[in-house]
Amino acid sequence: MLSKITPCLWFDDQGEAAANFYVSIFKDSKITDVSYYPESGHEIHRGREGKVLMVVFELEGQSFTALNGGPHFKFTEAISFQIECENQEEVDYYWEKLGEGGPVEAQQCGWVKDKFGLSWQVVPKRMIEMLNDPDKAKFQRAFEAMMQMKKLDIGELEKAFNGK
Repeated sequence: MLSKITPCLWFDDQGEAAANFYVSIFKDSKITDVSYYPESGHEIHRGREGKVLMVVFELEGQSFTALNGGPHFKFTEAISFQIECENQEEVDYYWEKLGEGGPVEAQQCGWVKDKFGLSWQVVPKRMIEMLNDPDKAKFQRAFEAMMQMKKLDIGELEKAFNGK
């Protein structure tokens, strides 16, 4: 375990597929452990012996657990993961890869939902700087421009920020 706090993502039975999907997208990533349902406890967990129970994986140094816990719970936008991107190329990459197979109607203001229902915020570092600028008029223009976008466009955000 890399950190004291590890997000545990609850899936019906797609935890291994999701972990493989995420590891394929993020460069510094790997699956570190896979565990399987035992025979014991079936009356409680209802998992089939030998099926994947949990997958532990790392994305860019952050540890995650994917739990195949059944269909009881679904992801909502109340929890999302933010990816700080250095440039437009990085924004485009993560947006395209994470959004592949996900619902298009869930895309707004830099948020994209993946095919497993997990929400991601694909945010350029420059946007964060704009939102923290002490000039409230610049902040307001950048924020208004962001609210009109699906995928964030750094060039268009800069234009709005600078009043052009």
